[in-house]
Amino acid sequence: MVHLILMRHCQSMWNAADLFTGWVDVPLSSKGIEEAISSGIEISKMQIDEIHTSTLIRAQMTAMIVMAQHSSAATPVFQYDSEGGDENQQKMNDWAQTRGDVEDIIPVYVSWKLNERMYGNLQGLNKTETRAKWGDEQIHIWRRSYDTPPPEGESLELTAARTIPYIQEVIMPSLNDGNCIFITAHGNSLRSIIMYLDDLSREEVLSLEVPTGQPIIYEMVDGKLQRK
Repeated sequence: MVHLILMRHCQSMWNAADLFTGWVDVPLSSKGIEEAISSGIEISKMQIDEIHTSTLIRAQMTAMIVMAQHSSAATPVFQYDSEGGDENQQKMNDWAQTRGDVEDIIPVYVSWKLNERMYGNLQGLNKTETRAKWGDEQIHIWRRSYDTPPPEGESLELTAARTIPYIQEVIMPSLNDGNCIFITAHGNSLRSIIMYLDDLSREEVLSLEVPTGQPIIYEMVDGKLQRK
């Protein structure tokens, strides 16, 4: 059975500190590492042919720690595309190639389109202090509304404008080719993806919560993804 596994990254250091994170690139906390190990054991026997993750280290750490628990002997290997990239990306594309006949590899694809919603001027601020300054209602609007972004940040609508095309143009063709895919991303990027996969309305997605470190599994049935 072809399947798609979605997972929000495990607890980060700024989740633990109750700070708005967005695109600030912070790692997992020690609790997050433990969560990732537990999550990895949970899906350790599920087939995984491709891994897709964001550019942010908390999602990448989650993916790699999860895969370290996997029953497969295959090695996750990051793929680099130098097209339109800088000199460093070109060098990685040219030099990070295997020379031996290595078959047991799971490709890892990284895309900014899977990144968390950018929280703009809220990034790095304490959530409790921000509520005290701006009020619960305003913070709720910035965090949970569909089309109202925080100052200088992204709304969920803007996030969906990059995540959904990635699902349509990259993930779905690979699933249709028979590949089982594991995606590690973020609360809001995954909310927008689940909105698309589950055909949720703009109103329904507002109450959607995506817990950290818990696999959400879809199976391909008659050409369509259905949540397991």
